[in-house]
Amino acid sequence: MRAFATLYSRLDSTTKTNRKLGALRDYFSTAAPADAAWAVHFLVGRTLKRLINSRELQTWGAAAAGIPDWLFLECYSAVGDMAETLALLLPPPAESTPLPLHYWVEAVLARLGSLAEDEKRAALVNAWQSMDREQRLVWNKLITGGFRVGVSHKLVVRALAEAGGLPAATVAHRLMGDWTPSAEFFQQLLAKEGGTAEVSRPYPFFLAYPLEDPPESLGSITDWQCEWKWDGIRAQLLRRQGKTYLWSRGEELVTERFPEISEEAERLPEGTALDGEILAWKDGAVLPFALLQQRIGRKKLGPKILDDVPVALLTFDILEKEGQDVRAMPLSERRKYLAEILERLFLPRHILLSPMVEAASWEALAAAREGSRTRNVEGVMLKRLDSPYGVGRQRGPWWKWKINPHTVDAVLIYAQLGHGRRASLHTDYTFGVWHDGELVPFAKAYSGLTDEEIREVDRFVRNHTLERFGPVRRVEPTLVFEIAFEGIQKSTRHKSGIAVRFPRMARWRHDKKAEEADTLERLKGMIQETH
Repeated sequence: MRAFATLYSRLDSTTKTNRKLGALRDYFSTAAPADAAWAVHFLVGRTLKRLINSRELQTWGAAAAGIPDWLFLECYSAVGDMAETLALLLPPPAESTPLPLHYWVEAVLARLGSLAEDEKRAALVNAWQSMDREQRLVWNKLITGGFRVGVSHKLVVRALAEAGGLPAATVAHRLMGDWTPSAEFFQQLLAKEGGTAEVSRPYPFFLAYPLEDPPESLGSITDWQCEWKWDGIRAQLLRRQGKTYLWSRGEELVTERFPEISEEAERLPEGTALDGEILAWKDGAVLPFALLQQRIGRKKLGPKILDDVPVALLTFDILEKEGQDVRAMPLSERRKYLAEILERLFLPRHILLSPMVEAASWEALAAAREGSRTRNVEGVMLKRLDSPYGVGRQRGPWWKWKINPHTVDAVLIYAQLGHGRRASLHTDYTFGVWHDGELVPFAKAYSGLTDEEIREVDRFVRNHTLERFGPVRRVEPTLVFEIAFEGIQKSTRHKSGIAVRFPRMARWRHDKKAEEADTLERLKGMIQETH
């Protein structure tokens, strides 16, 4: 545990990519395999089920620190991070026990769910008493599910590859799908040959960068394949050894969530891996993402929801043909293979070929792109015809040319302290638009401002608070911000009657007064425009 805590400290103390890479590489080169496996698990963003709730942590932490609950809560409010608050308040241990990371995870953390409340508390307090402050901080973050240390999945893969002397693409592929952290897994992960070869394992997804320059900068349009940028769930469909596996980009196995796709996949040739997008799809057209969300949110899929929200996998690439990895082939060849395989399905309804956007010039493509919202798509994809299927996000071969987001001018009406490094600043904001002479809240946003702007807004919040509701402050409605978002839909859960997707602050409108902000009627009009 001490080595993992030291790694966390090294990673947390720098913003330099090379220093983070060096720290990761050093750890993976020297750590015991059983510990390194769990380190990989947490560093790539995987978590364990949370078995202790916040209230228990507050109560037991305050008691262990010998302070009243109210004082613990005041400290937590100032620090903004439960794990760090506990690490700072708990008294130092008489002696730090040098037990490894895998012991604490497997013998303690993973077993908390089977313990009675008093046993759970005793196990937790014993762990605290066996660790120094640095180890406690990491331990607490694992308990709370708040372990984040500013390293990307790609950087972890790169460090593992360098530690094992392997190509990064090999490591990335071996980390896909289901795996259980263990010494054997880590040894296979860095094995020179073979490694783990789960039949259900998907390939790493190839991702596109946003197109920032004019498309003409890419050269002739004849060198590019143009497709619609779908708004659904990116997925890979595998047919191997007589079984079907449907993986989301988040590495969640969703085969049972989309039975119509799984059933049709049984007709695919053995050894096939397809890349595509799961969409709510009916009568040859994509339905709004909000309908797909209804499918996602259901624990049980009855006949009605299956009939109301049919789905399809629109495929746009093939990664494996007859058991052979074809990712290195040019896209133009892969597209031919994909079309041939789908033709054999005979009138497929739920596994379809994603149509190309035919355009003789960039101007014609731009005109087609303007109609994206009426098609319920996000824009267009541009893929070089000679490009292989890569790993992760790469500049050059694939670009996404999305339509501009929706924007409205809204008024800041509520603010709340942030978390972690932003715990002392008000960074979580609620915005409202006008309706019948009142500001109605419609969105929360946390990103989009510079550090200096955040500090300026924080000063405003502290000096212009009208009311407090626990951690939330109602402020004078004078600051106007341009709020950008990707989609909008009706909602019965929100007071405004609408819900927006991915809201963020595009800019601070210093040039506008609050009374000039947009109205709820304008937002509702956007819903009509997109349907």
